[in-house]
Amino acid sequence: MGHKVHPYGFRLGVIYPWKSNWYAKRDYAEHLHEDIWIRKHIRSRLTRAGISSIDIERKGDQIWVFIRTARPGIVIGRKGAEVDRLRKDIERYTKKRVDVKVEDMNQASSEVRPETDAALLAQGVAEQLVGRVAFRRAMRRAVQTAMRSGALGVRVATAGRLGGTEMGRKEWYREGRVPLHTLRAKVDFGTAEARTTMGAIGVKVWVYHGDEVPYREQETERARARATARARGGGGARPAPRADVPVEAPPAEPPQAEAPPVEELPAPAPAESEAPPAADAAPVDVPAAVEAPAAAETEGGEA
Repeated sequence: MGHKVHPYGFRLGVIYPWKSNWYAKRDYAEHLHEDIWIRKHIRSRLTRAGISSIDIERKGDQIWVFIRTARPGIVIGRKGAEVDRLRKDIERYTKKRVDVKVEDMNQASSEVRPETDAALLAQGVAEQLVGRVAFRRAMRRAVQTAMRSGALGVRVATAGRLGGTEMGRKEWYREGRVPLHTLRAKVDFGTAEARTTMGAIGVKVWVYHGDEVPYREQETERARARATARARGGGGARPAPRADVPVEAPPAEPPQAEAPPVEELPAPAPAESEAPPAADAAPVDVPAAVEAPAAAETEGGEA
């Protein structure tokens, strides 16, 4: 089932957010049809603007439309004329206030570069097929461009009357790895259609950008960190000091007075009752009467 389900919808709510952010209780169908019309109108009017995605937010009678594009100059137009024209068209259709914002994908803060965006790669392959470029060369060129720009895996598939044959078929080319069954894998998916003289040719592109921590695991890690901080500190982590408030140093302790030096007492003199140390004792002469029994015992033992 990895090839049957849409990679974005399969990961929706796990690592990918919704592209339409609003809540409706009774007007759900009306808002949904308005979102579909807005996206179709923008893409049909700006076919060569390199549009990657269109996000829509609603709050009351206000609508915000965010357009991510690789060619912001075409979307904005001269002095903002094209953006104003789009805004007026959407306001005329929805009868609500509309604010259109353009996001440039070429900026350093952009998460995905135009060279690794699946929708833009699919549009590039479709334009090359319309220009009579060989389909294998167009697929290989798109894959190599994305891999050189930092993608971990790319897969391009084309289907239709490839090369002008009478029977349609499907061809694909891949480099790297594209894990379609892994929910934490950040897989971008894009489609395009090339209308050639031989018929329509469909283009699909999968781009693997690496793994991403799911929302639920992120919330679990945050809750675990807060619980650990409360267990250690008794009330959570200590808030960081504000930059605009000067930090006061703790009051210094008063200096303690130094203790006076202790005078050494003289050693006590020896008492008069104590006798002076005796000199070396002279050798004591043993009398002959004491030595005689010892000599007799020695002679008796020898006998």
